[in-house]
Amino acid sequence: MINNIRIGKKLYDLSTPKVMGIINTTPDSFFSDSRSFHIDQTLIKVKKLIEDGADIIDIGGYSSRPGADEVSINEELNRVIPAIEAIRKDFLDIIISCDTFRGIVAEHALQAGANIINDISGGEIDPTLYDVVAKYKCPYILMHSKGTPQTMQSLTQYNFIFKEMISYFSKKIELLTEKGITEIILDPGFGFAKTVEQNYQILDFLDEFRFLEKPLLVGFSRKSMIYKKLDISPEESLNGTTILNTKAIIKGASILRVHDVKEAKQIISLLH
Repeated sequence: MINNIRIGKKLYDLSTPKVMGIINTTPDSFFSDSRSFHIDQTLIKVKKLIEDGADIIDIGGYSSRPGADEVSINEELNRVIPAIEAIRKDFLDIIISCDTFRGIVAEHALQAGANIINDISGGEIDPTLYDVVAKYKCPYILMHSKGTPQTMQSLTQYNFIFKEMISYFSKKIELLTEKGITEIILDPGFGFAKTVEQNYQILDFLDEFRFLEKPLLVGFSRKSMIYKKLDISPEESLNGTTILNTKAIIKGASILRVHDVKEAKQIISLLH
């Protein structure tokens, strides 16, 4: 498995796993503590994430939780671009990822100082996103999902889920490579168009994705696969998150996408 990613002219080493801290400039993300509506509030949260050890800040303006409300392009731009500009101004060296599936938002984000595009749709919702990533030669997080946030949870039917995911990633990697996009990170998409049981099946064979020779990102943080199984709330799901992140690191994950950076960094410190 490839354990590095090129960001600009720098080769970024992933042999020791990295932690991506989550910032949501949305009013309806499922975990309320990740929400941030004002620039000052966002900068305070980013400062805390960095102090706790975040290697990457992932900022999004369109909630991707199942059933989330539709957000206009202008609203998404207004939520994320000023935030990215402010983060880049105050934290010159931090790596910024923009969580978007829209090409126009991705382009504005990269112009504002973002380094990575994190696409929950794999280019399915807006194919122009690939052209933007190719133009800016930035890393691209390719996630497995189906449908949109409004429809994904009705699309959980698979014959052989692992086989279908491998086919999906293989075809997407081939298409991206043809477009000149080679810095690709794979995200199995825990919670996206998958039942609770399917999420755990994927975690069990996570190490099998290694043969695709791309770094793996996982995002379990406080998700329903934890709190529904344990019959608790997202606010009570840190312990479950830590357990699943630990298993993911053992099985080869290179990046943990989390709300709770300090705890994720502790996992990596103990295992590496």
